[in-house]
Amino acid sequence: HCASVAATSGDVRSVRGPAVQWRHAWGHTAAAWGSQRRAAMARRYDSRTTIFSPEGRLYQVEYAMEAISNAGSCVGVLAKDGIVLAAEKKITSKLLETAKTAEKMYRIDEHVACAVAGLTADANILINDCRVASQRYRFTYQMPMPVEQLVQSICDRKQGYTQYGGLRPFGVSFLFAGWDEHHGFQLYQSDPSGNFGGWKAMAIGANAQSSQSILKQDYDAEMDLEAATKLAIKVLAKTMDSTTLNHEKVEIATLSRDGDGDVCYHMLGTGETDKALKEHQEAEAAAAQA
Repeated sequence: HCASVAATSGDVRSVRGPAVQWRHAWGHTAAAWGSQRRAAMARRYDSRTTIFSPEGRLYQVEYAMEAISNAGSCVGVLAKDGIVLAAEKKITSKLLETAKTAEKMYRIDEHVACAVAGLTADANILINDCRVASQRYRFTYQMPMPVEQLVQSICDRKQGYTQYGGLRPFGVSFLFAGWDEHHGFQLYQSDPSGNFGGWKAMAIGANAQSSQSILKQDYDAEMDLEAATKLAIKVLAKTMDSTTLNHEKVEIATLSRDGDGDVCYHMLGTGETDKALKEHQEAEAAAAQA
């Protein structure tokens, strides 16, 4: 009888082994089927911006943000006496008339400028809207439009293009630099979803995460405009794919105030840009030798 019981238990173990293996195999198959099903569901919900996925995501808005990460880098640094905007130019040609072409930097009003990452054609529409809104405010109230109010007005339109059918999100992010009597110098960043926020230093576009890591390490709230310019160039030099930097690949602009208190927007010319880039390369070479 004991022998028969032992034989029976052995048979049970032999049967149980394949059953366990079958359950493990079925578990892997179910997991793979679940991931494929989620991918298929994502494809069902990514064709329109007005439909949430089961996970509560708007895929078209996320795709628009992903397009920004493939655009040229833009860096903004807030100093105690101004703001620096620096950007990588993707269009480089000896035949390009640089004095008549602004790929990344735009002046919106006397006290506001911006840098662009993404689709320039989309940016042109929003920049024109910003300019019209600012001039309407100036005409109505006889004073410059507050920077945050201007940024919020354009972000409201960007948000609307994520909510109504038949529209696609604007594939562009901005760095707004401005000054007003309420909050002084201000730096804002906005993305295709319509969100915006104020920053002391910010980077958008390609390699944005590594750029922000450098800014976190080296930013100083007490730095002046010259030090902020050097920091912006350092970030671009470390994150751009190009080995050598010159005025054909980089645009730099500053926003500051003169002795009379007027806001001054200055776009660095070819000579000024090359000089600043050369100083950075010399400083890097000296630091490497030390």
